[in-house]
Amino acid sequence: MDILPRSAEGRLKQLLAIFPAVALTGPRQSGKSTLLKTAFQAGRSYVNFDDPLIREDFNDDPRAFISRIRGGAIIDEAQKAPEIFEYLKMEIDSDRSYGRFILTGSSQFSFIRGVTESLAGRIGSLGLFLFEWKERRDYGTPQDAMLLGGYPELVLRDGRGAADWFSAYVETYVERDARSIREIGNLRDFARCVGLLAARTAQELNMSVVARDLGVSEKTVQSWISVLEASFILFLVPAWHRNYGKRIIKRPKLYFWDTGLASHLTGLRTWEALDKGPLAGPLFENWIASETLKSIAHAGSGKRLHWMRANGGLEIDFILEDIEGKRVTFIEVKRNESRKPAMCANLRRVLADHDGDSASRALEAEGLLVYRGASESLSERIRAVNYLEFVGTVARDAEKPTSRSSPELSG
Repeated sequence: MDILPRSAEGRLKQLLAIFPAVALTGPRQSGKSTLLKTAFQAGRSYVNFDDPLIREDFNDDPRAFISRIRGGAIIDEAQKAPEIFEYLKMEIDSDRSYGRFILTGSSQFSFIRGVTESLAGRIGSLGLFLFEWKERRDYGTPQDAMLLGGYPELVLRDGRGAADWFSAYVETYVERDARSIREIGNLRDFARCVGLLAARTAQELNMSVVARDLGVSEKTVQSWISVLEASFILFLVPAWHRNYGKRIIKRPKLYFWDTGLASHLTGLRTWEALDKGPLAGPLFENWIASETLKSIAHAGSGKRLHWMRANGGLEIDFILEDIEGKRVTFIEVKRNESRKPAMCANLRRVLADHDGDSASRALEAEGLLVYRGASESLSERIRAVNYLEFVGTVARDAEKPTSRSSPELSG
């Protein structure tokens, strides 16, 4: 099987140059072990605590175990041997050499707890998510990417056996991780919740409505969603915190990290079924959201993603804010290939509101229409950007997608 370069590799090298250890998180089957073994194992031992014999070896004599990996190590699934964090703390405090240890974890709760409680100030952090479009563009079409998602194993075998693979993934990882993270109770209701959330991707999350539809308490839904976030199944885009003189809806919007998994959970097996069905628009928006956050995470750009809906019908799909809080980009996502003036109406309104709010004028602002047509400038502050061009450059401040798209990007 081919091994594709990952854009997160450069960021991981940067972090190893300034921290004694780096934590690499991300979904199961996202390629963490493959990246580390192929690009970072030289000079480092490899330890996988998924193996019960290795866990037993560590637990029998932790000090001897640490002495064997003192020169550097990749430690997979570190949270399964929780005492390792304290021993690594002592080892790092005795030798602050940079870049010795790389730790991975597929469950945020226990892994991040161990990192923050024991290794604060000693460890950098990076998320490795599923393939970005720009990483796998030689493997399949954008339609394949939306329908089948970005899990490396599926991408590299051209999506063969996708339905069986996703079914096994849900049973083996999603449900197993859920049980290991928190007491789930009725696993059947939990599975129904995951499917219902997939059908509501790219929508405002109203937990009371979800709870009512499932016949469970709102507290239970909140707990289940936190489990799915911790397992890197879904993510929430928070509401924009600036007011612009209007009452802003404060609930987040919900998205899946992988549109292939969301498609599977909603019964979509072919591109025709997706393209002609009611989820075509939401899954397109979901794909843009997940590509955006994957690109930001892998580059370490620190940009933040929000959304906004205010009284009077003003809604903005995404608001991208730079790490310094000095620049904001209002983004409307449309699945259309043809551009119509009405598609930019909300961008014009929000830019006018931005200019009229004294507290916001210090922010440089622009508007982007992300759609399937050609890239072009529409006004001094509003641009239309082809969706593939957008996801290829979103994390890079120095490059703005201003040129007209080439034929292969016109989608």
